[in-house]
Amino acid sequence: MEICPYLQYSFEILGKKWNGLIIHYLSLCPGGEAHFSEMKRDLPDITPRALSLKLTELGEYGLIEKKVVTGSPVIISYELTEKGHSLTTALESIQKWALQYKN
Repeated sequence: MEICPYLQYSFEILGKKWNGLIIHYLSLCPGGEAHFSEMKRDLPDITPRALSLKLTELGEYGLIEKKVVTGSPVIISYELTEKGHSLTTALESIQKWALQYKN
């Protein structure tokens, strides 16, 4: 039996710790974007290093975009791309499943 490469690709992304939660978090943010410090505050169990690595990784997958506004101070924010937004329906389905079956 052969595993579907598309399913394998989706689990390659969502199966890694924090990826799904970061995508979900950004989908709920007012204005669709968040700063690193906001994410660190609202996802308290993730270390700053892990958050930084995950944001870079999700950017490489084309799911989030890093926005830099130059000035004093430099402002950096993160937002979902169209590809990232397209995952929200799948994450909502997973959330509903967990709500139904988690003890």
